[in-house]
Order: sequence, then structure tokens, then C-alpha cells
Amino acid sequence: MTPDDLVLTPRGVRFQGRYYPCTIGKGGLTRHKAEGDGGTPYGIHRITGMLYRPDRMACPTGWAVPIGPGDLWSDDPKADDYNTMVRAPYGFSHEVLRRPDPLYDLVILTDWNWPYAVSARGSAIFIHQWRRPGAPTEGCIAFPRWALRQIAQRIRHKTRLIVK
Repeated sequence: MTPDDLVLTPRGVRFQGRYYPCTIGKGGLTRHKAEGDGGTPYGIHRITGMLYRPDRMACPTGWAVPIGPGDLWSDDPKADDYNTMVRAPYGFSHEVLRRPDPLYDLVILTDWNWPYAVSARGSAIFIHQWRRPGAPTEGCIAFPRWALRQIAQRIRHKTRLIVK
């Protein structure tokens, strides 16, 4: 572990010497992640990308990719492009990335079950904004907006999310 890793602890996520409040999946921590179980998987997850809403915020870092109308994330284990970003129209189950609420205004992507997804092992463990303090996610890790923005501006190429 390095100070540039995001480390989930009972106090929150430790990153660069600070603790940030966060929430995890409604299914708790799991060693056997499955699609739709609401669990946050244990492990060391690499940061693989960042998405943001350019109509709601400035680009948080030079490598962030804007979320546009029609951007989706496939969460259908039957789809060939399961657990990848796809475009509308899309005939399989998916999540809309350009949401009316602020949850996905800024999304940090991890390598959970990616780039070669195993069917039904669970899609996309994102790092995103929380609904409110204590409100669980569908398996992702969520932060208050201010913390997510701070983290997004400070993560490095080798930053990892460590859930132990």
C-alpha cells in the first residue's frame, strides 16, 4: 500500500493521509460478488478511468472523459459487451450514465470484472457521489461531492482502491 491508494477502513477511505466518509454496497463486503447482489467486492482494484458531466462541472483532471447523452453502462450478463460503456439505443439491461440526479456527475472507474468480464460476476464497481450520509450503494463506493472532487483531482496513475 502507498499513501496514493484509496484504502477502505472502518473509519472511511484513507487517502493521502486523510480519512474521507463513504458508503458501500447495501449487501456489505463480499468475497463472492454476483450481479445484483449489492455487495462491494474485497480486493485490490486498479483505477482505469474517470467520467464526468461537463454540463455540471469543470473537467476534474486532464484524463477525464465527458459523459454525453446516450452514454450507458451494460449490466446485462447476456450481452457480449457486459460491463462496458455502451451507447443508446441498447437492447440489453444497462445503467444510464447521464442521470437526472447528481450520483454520476463524477465517476471513477475501477477494473472490477474488467476488461474481460465474467458473466454474472458483477458489473462496474464505480466510485461516485453518495445519495446522502449512510445511504448504501448497489455495490459501489460513494463519497460526499466535496470529497469525491478532492480525490478525483489527486489520484495518480498507480492509485488503487483497496477493499480488505
